[in-house]
Amino acid sequence: MRIAITGGTGFLGRHVIKHLNHMSVNVVAVARRIGCDLPSLTNGRWIEMDVGCISDQSYFDLGKPDVLIHLAWEGLPQYHSPHHLDSEFPKHDSFLTRMVAQGLPRVIVAGTCFEYGMQQGSLTETMETQPMNSYAIAKDLLRQRLQQLKSQSDFCLTWLRFFYLHGEGQPERSLYSQLHKAIQEKQPTFNMTGGTQVRDYLPVTQAARHVVDLAMRGEDNGIVNVCSGNPRTIRSIVEAWVTETRCTIQLNLGHYPYPDYEPMEFWGNNARLRSLVGTL
Repeated sequence: MRIAITGGTGFLGRHVIKHLNHMSVNVVAVARRIGCDLPSLTNGRWIEMDVGCISDQSYFDLGKPDVLIHLAWEGLPQYHSPHHLDSEFPKHDSFLTRMVAQGLPRVIVAGTCFEYGMQQGSLTETMETQPMNSYAIAKDLLRQRLQQLKSQSDFCLTWLRFFYLHGEGQPERSLYSQLHKAIQEKQPTFNMTGGTQVRDYLPVTQAARHVVDLAMRGEDNGIVNVCSGNPRTIRSIVEAWVTETRCTIQLNLGHYPYPDYEPMEFWGNNARLRSLVGTL
């Protein structure tokens, strides 16, 4: 099997490539610029390609892959930036549409739990989307465009709605990275909200394994929540991370107000994910 991947230099992408290195597949990884900071690829090659400037031969330049794992997206963590709708959506819409037109049989695309908007509780793939920020709106529009394209072209689509991920290499503004930075700097306290928000966190290594498992399935998987299915308070999550490090940093609860752009309690229902990949 030949697998192409975009976004391989990103947080999740690096872990996906690490997992692909242990699979009996041929990998073609796309980078906008070939440099020295590319993840090691033992069973394939890196090629230089700008997804915003592809040609009518790009699918063939990738070696006619059996499946494309499309993780590329720029502009985060500025979730409200118009860049997502003005630049990212049309760029990725054009890229994927042209790849399918050139013969791509299967595509796996990264979506987001923010497509659900301010809905609370356990979120399932069949629920209506209600995106509230530019990033989520752009992703939801891309999903709709691809589903519309399926009525005109013969290809398989898997749309992955990622919930919160954590682990090595995470961007520095994430909760996980901020905590570990405070620990490394030997700060006595860690400032955070009251911590009563309920969230769904999944180790990025597990998420990467699920991505690869779904890529290996030659099927049309539709929308899939990539999540733990385990609702936990932010406080309990951070306390568990602190315990893992065996440090004595104290949590300064209530230092920051609760954000008004996301619901207090939401998590993913992972029944569909479990039905597709088995034991999590």
